[in-house]
Amino acid sequence: MTATSPATAHPASSAATHRLGLGVLMDMPWTAKGIGGRGTGFVDTDDGGGDIHPRLRAFFRRHGGDFAYAAHSFQPRSRALPRAVDYVRAYDRFGQALPAGLPRAFHHTELNMGTPERYDRGPAAEFANQLHARYGFAWVVEDLGIWSLRGCPLPYPLPPPLTGPGLEIATRNAAQAARLLVPPLHVEFPGFTEGGSFALGGLDAFEYFAGLADGADVWVTLDVGHLLSYQWLRGRTGPHMFDGLEALPLHRCRELHLSGCQIVNGKFRDLHHGVLLDEQIDLTAHLLPRCPQLRGVTYEDPVFRADGRLVEKSRSNYERLRALVAEWQRHGQGQGQGQGQGRRLL
Repeated sequence: MTATSPATAHPASSAATHRLGLGVLMDMPWTAKGIGGRGTGFVDTDDGGGDIHPRLRAFFRRHGGDFAYAAHSFQPRSRALPRAVDYVRAYDRFGQALPAGLPRAFHHTELNMGTPERYDRGPAAEFANQLHARYGFAWVVEDLGIWSLRGCPLPYPLPPPLTGPGLEIATRNAAQAARLLVPPLHVEFPGFTEGGSFALGGLDAFEYFAGLADGADVWVTLDVGHLLSYQWLRGRTGPHMFDGLEALPLHRCRELHLSGCQIVNGKFRDLHHGVLLDEQIDLTAHLLPRCPQLRGVTYEDPVFRADGRLVEKSRSNYERLRALVAEWQRHGQGQGQGQGQGRRLL
Protein backbone atom coordinates (compact mmCIF):
# COMPACT_ATOMS: atom_id res chain seq x y z
CA MET A 1 0.00 0.00 0.00
CA THR A 2 1.28 3.43 -0.89
CA ALA A 3 1.12 6.01 1.88
CA THR A 4 -0.54 9.31 1.16
CA SER A 5 1.69 12.33 0.81
CA PRO A 6 1.29 14.72 3.75
CA ALA A 7 -0.61 17.82 2.77
CA THR A 8 0.91 21.24 3.24
CA ALA A 9 0.33 22.10 6.88
CA HIS A 10 -0.80 25.39 8.31
CA PRO A 11 1.80 27.11 10.48
CA ALA A 12 1.66 25.32 13.82
CA SER A 13 0.27 27.43 16.62
CA SER A 14 1.99 27.59 19.98
CA ALA A 15 -0.86 25.53 21.42
CA ALA A 16 -0.28 22.79 18.85
CA THR A 17 3.36 22.29 19.81
CA HIS A 18 3.35 23.28 23.48
CA ARG A 19 4.96 20.72 25.79
CA LEU A 20 2.33 20.05 28.42
CA GLY A 21 4.51 17.87 30.63
CA LEU A 22 3.42 14.91 32.77
CA GLY A 23 -0.18 13.70 32.62
CA VAL A 24 -2.18 10.94 34.27
CA LEU A 25 -4.56 8.40 32.74
CA MET A 26 -6.97 6.37 34.86
CA ASP A 27 -8.82 3.22 33.94
CA MET A 28 -12.34 3.78 35.29
CA PRO A 29 -14.45 0.62 35.64
CA TRP A 30 -17.92 0.94 37.12
CA THR A 31 -18.71 -0.77 40.41
CA ALA A 32 -21.88 -1.05 42.46
CA LYS A 33 -22.24 1.29 45.41
CA GLY A 34 -20.19 0.08 48.38
CA ILE A 35 -18.05 -2.34 46.34
CA GLY A 36 -14.40 -1.30 46.29
CA GLY A 37 -12.19 -2.96 43.68
CA ARG A 38 -8.89 -1.13 43.26
CA GLY A 39 -10.58 2.14 44.11
CA THR A 40 -9.83 3.88 40.82
CA GLY A 41 -13.16 3.76 39.06
CA PHE A 42 -16.69 5.11 39.07
CA VAL A 43 -19.25 3.99 41.62
CA ASP A 44 -23.03 4.02 41.33
CA THR A 45 -24.85 6.63 43.40
CA ASP A 46 -28.39 7.06 44.68
CA ASP A 47 -29.03 9.87 42.19
CA GLY A 48 -28.12 7.55 39.31
CA GLY A 49 -25.36 9.78 37.98
CA GLY A 50 -22.36 8.03 39.46
CA ASP A 51 -19.27 9.40 41.18
CA ILE A 52 -15.58 8.65 41.45
CA HIS A 53 -14.32 6.31 44.16
CA PRO A 54 -13.31 8.12 47.40
CA ARG A 55 -9.81 6.65 47.11
CA LEU A 56 -9.37 8.31 43.72
CA ARG A 57 -10.57 11.61 45.16
CA ALA A 58 -7.89 11.26 47.84
CA PHE A 59 -5.28 10.57 45.15
CA PHE A 60 -6.15 13.76 43.30
CA ARG A 61 -6.04 15.77 46.53
CA ARG A 62 -2.53 14.49 47.18
CA HIS A 63 -1.06 14.20 43.68
CA GLY A 64 -3.27 16.30 41.41
CA GLY A 65 -0.72 19.09 41.38
CA ASP A 66 1.86 16.73 39.86
CA PHE A 67 0.03 16.61 36.54
CA ALA A 68 -0.41 18.98 33.60
CA TYR A 69 -3.40 17.09 32.14
CA ALA A 70 -5.64 14.15 33.00
CA ALA A 71 -7.60 11.50 31.13
CA HIS A 72 -9.62 8.40 31.80
CA SER A 73 -10.48 5.34 29.76
CA PHE A 74 -14.03 4.66 28.72
CA GLN A 75 -15.61 1.71 30.47
CA PRO A 76 -19.29 0.91 29.81
CA ARG A 77 -21.62 1.03 32.79
CA SER A 78 -24.10 -1.31 31.12
CA ARG A 79 -24.60 -3.29 27.92
CA ALA A 80 -26.69 -0.51 26.41
CA LEU A 81 -25.36 1.57 23.53
CA PRO A 82 -23.30 4.36 25.19
CA ARG A 83 -25.15 7.68 25.49
CA ALA A 84 -23.41 10.78 26.76
CA VAL A 85 -26.36 11.62 29.02
CA ASP A 86 -25.72 8.42 31.00
CA TYR A 87 -22.10 9.37 31.76
CA VAL A 88 -21.75 13.13 32.05
CA ARG A 89 -22.70 13.47 35.71
CA ALA A 90 -19.97 11.04 36.71
CA TYR A 91 -17.54 12.58 34.22
CA ASP A 92 -18.35 16.01 35.66
CA ARG A 93 -17.42 14.73 39.11
CA PHE A 94 -14.16 13.33 37.77
CA GLY A 95 -13.32 16.80 36.44
CA GLN A 96 -14.37 18.52 39.67
CA ALA A 97 -11.81 16.42 41.58
CA LEU A 98 -8.99 17.73 39.36
CA PRO A 99 -7.11 21.00 39.88
CA ALA A 100 -9.10 23.83 38.31
CA GLY A 101 -8.47 24.33 34.60
CA LEU A 102 -6.52 21.09 34.10
CA PRO A 103 -6.79 19.99 30.43
CA ARG A 104 -8.50 16.67 29.77
CA ALA A 105 -8.17 13.94 27.17
CA PHE A 106 -10.20 10.78 26.59
CA HIS A 107 -9.11 7.18 26.06
CA HIS A 108 -11.73 5.50 23.89
CA THR A 109 -12.25 1.73 23.75
CA GLU A 110 -15.04 1.49 21.16
CA LEU A 111 -13.44 2.61 17.88
CA ASN A 112 -12.08 -0.90 17.26
CA MET A 113 -9.65 0.25 14.58
CA GLY A 114 -7.72 -3.02 14.32
CA THR A 115 -10.64 -5.27 13.46
CA PRO A 116 -10.75 -6.88 10.00
CA GLU A 117 -14.56 -7.08 10.27
CA ARG A 118 -17.09 -4.50 9.13
CA TYR A 119 -17.76 -2.21 12.07
CA ASP A 120 -19.88 0.92 12.45
CA ARG A 121 -17.76 3.57 14.21
CA GLY A 122 -20.42 6.26 13.93
CA PRO A 123 -22.02 5.76 17.38
CA ALA A 124 -18.65 5.57 19.17
CA ALA A 125 -17.43 8.72 17.43
CA GLU A 126 -20.65 10.61 18.12
CA PHE A 127 -20.46 9.63 21.80
CA ALA A 128 -16.92 11.02 22.00
CA ASN A 129 -17.89 14.16 20.09
CA GLN A 130 -20.75 14.89 22.48
CA LEU A 131 -18.38 14.52 25.43
CA HIS A 132 -15.83 16.72 23.67
CA ALA A 133 -18.46 19.45 23.27
CA ARG A 134 -18.82 19.46 27.05
CA TYR A 135 -15.18 18.93 28.16
CA GLY A 136 -13.03 20.17 25.27
CA PHE A 137 -10.77 17.13 25.06
CA ALA A 138 -7.23 17.89 23.92
CA TRP A 139 -7.29 14.57 22.06
CA VAL A 140 -8.93 11.15 21.90
CA VAL A 141 -6.63 8.13 22.01
CA GLU A 142 -7.24 4.43 21.43
CA ASP A 143 -4.97 1.43 20.98
CA LEU A 144 -4.78 0.12 17.43
CA GLY A 145 -6.39 -3.13 18.41
CA ILE A 146 -9.20 -5.59 17.97
CA TRP A 147 -11.40 -4.65 20.91
CA SER A 148 -14.42 -6.74 19.93
CA LEU A 149 -15.39 -9.43 17.45
CA ARG A 150 -18.96 -9.93 16.24
CA GLY A 151 -20.12 -7.57 18.94
CA CYS A 152 -18.41 -9.45 21.78
CA PRO A 153 -15.75 -7.46 23.72
CA LEU A 154 -12.38 -9.13 24.23
CA PRO A 155 -10.68 -9.22 27.65
CA TYR A 156 -7.55 -7.60 26.16
CA PRO A 157 -7.36 -5.87 22.76
CA LEU A 158 -5.52 -8.00 20.21
CA PRO A 159 -3.05 -6.45 17.75
CA PRO A 160 -4.39 -6.12 14.20
CA PRO A 161 -3.31 -8.78 11.68
CA LEU A 162 0.28 -7.98 10.69
CA THR A 163 -0.36 -8.67 7.00
CA GLY A 164 -0.68 -6.56 3.89
CA PRO A 165 -4.49 -6.81 3.80
CA GLY A 166 -4.60 -6.24 7.56
CA LEU A 167 -2.61 -3.03 7.13
CA GLU A 168 -4.89 -1.77 4.37
CA ILE A 169 -8.02 -2.41 6.45
CA ALA A 170 -6.60 -0.94 9.67
CA THR A 171 -5.39 2.15 7.81
CA ARG A 172 -8.86 2.74 6.38
CA ASN A 173 -10.35 2.21 9.84
CA ALA A 174 -8.00 4.74 11.46
CA ALA A 175 -8.57 7.31 8.72
CA GLN A 176 -12.33 6.88 9.09
CA ALA A 177 -12.17 7.29 12.88
CA ALA A 178 -10.07 10.45 12.48
CA ARG A 179 -12.62 11.91 10.05
CA LEU A 180 -15.55 11.13 12.33
CA LEU A 181 -14.02 12.65 15.46
CA VAL A 182 -14.04 16.38 16.18
CA PRO A 183 -11.03 16.29 18.59
CA PRO A 184 -7.69 15.05 17.23
CA LEU A 185 -7.21 11.27 17.20
CA HIS A 186 -4.08 9.63 18.61
CA VAL A 187 -3.67 6.05 17.40
CA GLU A 188 -1.77 4.06 20.03
CA PHE A 189 0.80 1.38 19.21
CA PRO A 190 -0.77 -1.96 20.22
CA GLY A 191 0.35 -4.23 23.03
CA PHE A 192 2.04 -7.57 22.40
CA THR A 193 2.09 -9.03 25.91
CA GLU A 194 3.04 -12.68 25.58
CA GLY A 195 0.39 -14.77 27.29
CA GLY A 196 -2.10 -11.88 27.32
CA SER A 197 -2.51 -11.45 23.57
CA PHE A 198 -1.22 -12.95 20.33
CA ALA A 199 -0.29 -11.61 16.92
CA LEU A 200 -1.15 -12.92 13.46
CA GLY A 201 1.05 -12.26 10.43
CA GLY A 202 4.73 -11.68 9.90
CA LEU A 203 5.13 -7.96 9.11
CA ASP A 204 7.38 -5.92 11.39
CA ALA A 205 5.02 -4.14 13.81
CA PHE A 206 7.09 -0.93 13.86
CA GLU A 207 7.09 -0.64 10.07
CA TYR A 208 3.42 -1.62 9.97
CA PHE A 209 2.53 1.14 12.43
CA ALA A 210 4.53 3.73 10.48
CA GLY A 211 2.78 2.74 7.27
CA LEU A 212 -0.59 3.06 8.94
CA ALA A 213 0.20 6.46 10.50
CA ASP A 214 1.37 7.87 7.17
CA GLY A 215 -1.42 6.25 5.17
CA ALA A 216 -4.17 7.43 7.53
CA ASP A 217 -2.39 10.75 8.19
CA VAL A 218 -2.88 10.64 11.96
CA TRP A 219 -1.05 11.47 15.15
CA VAL A 220 0.18 8.55 17.25
CA THR A 221 0.72 7.62 20.87
CA LEU A 222 3.61 5.33 21.77
CA ASP A 223 3.04 3.23 24.86
CA VAL A 224 6.53 2.48 26.17
CA GLY A 225 5.41 -0.82 27.71
CA HIS A 226 3.79 -1.86 24.43
CA LEU A 227 7.01 -1.11 22.56
CA LEU A 228 9.03 -3.15 25.05
CA SER A 229 6.50 -6.00 24.92
CA TYR A 230 7.10 -6.24 21.18
CA GLN A 231 10.87 -6.01 21.61
CA TRP A 232 10.80 -8.84 24.17
CA LEU A 233 8.63 -10.92 21.83
CA ARG A 234 11.28 -10.43 19.13
CA GLY A 235 14.14 -11.29 21.50
CA ARG A 236 15.38 -7.69 21.62
CA THR A 237 16.17 -7.48 25.32
CA GLY A 238 18.78 -5.65 27.35
CA PRO A 239 20.83 -3.26 25.19
CA HIS A 240 18.95 -4.49 22.09
CA MET A 241 15.68 -2.95 23.30
CA PHE A 242 16.58 0.17 21.29
CA ASP A 243 16.98 -1.80 18.04
CA GLY A 244 14.62 -0.92 15.21
CA LEU A 245 12.92 2.03 16.91
CA GLU A 246 13.86 4.33 14.02
CA ALA A 247 11.19 2.56 11.95
CA LEU A 248 8.44 4.02 14.15
CA PRO A 249 6.60 7.21 13.09
CA LEU A 250 8.42 9.30 15.71
CA HIS A 251 7.67 12.55 13.86
CA ARG A 252 3.95 11.88 14.38
CA CYS A 253 4.18 11.00 18.08
CA ARG A 254 2.27 13.40 20.32
CA GLU A 255 2.09 11.34 23.51
CA LEU A 256 3.99 8.64 25.40
CA HIS A 257 2.28 6.25 27.82
CA LEU A 258 3.88 4.43 30.75
CA SER A 259 1.97 1.92 32.86
CA GLY A 260 3.22 -0.54 35.46
CA CYS A 261 5.03 -3.49 33.87
CA GLN A 262 7.01 -6.49 35.07
CA ILE A 263 9.36 -9.11 33.60
CA VAL A 264 8.35 -12.57 34.81
CA ASN A 265 10.55 -15.54 33.91
CA GLY A 266 11.94 -13.58 30.98
CA LYS A 267 8.45 -12.68 29.68
CA PHE A 268 7.27 -9.08 29.50
CA ARG A 269 4.01 -8.45 31.34
CA ASP A 270 1.93 -5.27 30.95
CA LEU A 271 0.24 -5.53 34.35
CA HIS A 272 -0.86 -1.92 34.97
CA HIS A 273 0.12 -2.33 38.63
CA GLY A 274 1.69 1.11 38.92
CA VAL A 275 5.35 0.06 39.19
CA LEU A 276 7.48 1.26 36.28
CA LEU A 277 10.51 -0.74 35.14
CA ASP A 278 13.96 0.81 34.80
CA GLU A 279 13.76 -0.18 31.13
CA GLN A 280 10.67 1.99 30.69
CA ILE A 281 12.45 5.02 32.12
CA ASP A 282 15.48 4.36 29.92
CA LEU A 283 13.39 3.99 26.77
CA THR A 284 11.45 7.15 27.60
CA ALA A 285 14.72 9.06 27.94
CA HIS A 286 15.73 7.68 24.53
CA LEU A 287 12.44 8.71 22.87
CA LEU A 288 11.98 12.21 24.29
CA PRO A 289 14.53 13.98 22.06
CA ARG A 290 13.47 11.89 19.04
CA CYS A 291 9.77 12.90 19.06
CA PRO A 292 9.73 16.57 17.94
CA GLN A 293 5.93 16.90 18.08
CA LEU A 294 5.53 15.36 21.54
CA ARG A 295 3.05 17.14 23.82
CA GLY A 296 2.93 14.98 26.92
CA VAL A 297 4.09 11.90 28.81
CA THR A 298 1.27 10.02 30.53
CA TYR A 299 1.56 7.92 33.68
CA GLU A 300 -1.15 5.33 33.27
CA ASP A 301 -3.07 3.60 36.06
CA PRO A 302 -1.14 4.57 39.19
CA VAL A 303 -1.87 2.39 42.22
CA PHE A 304 -2.35 4.08 45.58
CA ARG A 305 -3.52 3.57 49.14
CA ALA A 306 -6.75 4.73 50.73
CA ASP A 307 -5.11 8.04 51.70
CA GLY A 308 -4.18 8.68 48.05
CA ARG A 309 -0.46 8.06 48.49
CA LEU A 310 1.25 5.99 45.80
CA VAL A 311 2.19 2.48 46.87
CA GLU A 312 5.77 2.26 48.10
CA LYS A 313 7.16 0.15 45.23
CA SER A 314 6.04 2.66 42.61
CA ARG A 315 7.47 5.83 44.15
CA SER A 316 11.13 5.62 43.10
CA ASN A 317 10.62 5.30 39.35
CA TYR A 318 7.62 7.62 39.46
CA GLU A 319 9.91 10.32 40.81
CA ARG A 320 12.49 9.47 38.15
CA LEU A 321 9.81 9.88 35.50
CA ARG A 322 8.66 13.21 36.95
CA ALA A 323 12.21 14.57 36.93
CA LEU A 324 12.86 13.31 33.39
CA VAL A 325 9.68 14.89 32.02
CA ALA A 326 10.29 18.16 33.88
CA GLU A 327 13.76 18.41 32.32
CA TRP A 328 12.35 17.69 28.85
CA GLN A 329 9.69 20.32 29.37
CA ARG A 330 12.23 22.95 30.51
CA HIS A 331 14.35 22.35 27.43
CA GLY A 332 11.29 22.93 25.25
CA GLN A 333 10.41 26.32 26.70
CA GLY A 334 10.66 28.96 23.99
CA GLN A 335 11.94 26.54 21.35
CA GLY A 336 10.17 25.97 18.03
CA GLN A 337 9.26 22.31 17.67
CA GLY A 338 8.51 22.00 13.98
CA GLN A 339 5.38 22.02 11.93
CA GLY A 340 2.47 19.63 11.64
CA GLN A 341 2.51 16.93 8.98
CA GLY A 342 -0.82 16.76 7.21
CA ARG A 343 -4.45 17.65 7.31
CA ARG A 344 -5.14 15.74 10.56
CA LEU A 345 -1.99 16.97 12.25
CA LEU A 346 -3.00 20.58 12.81
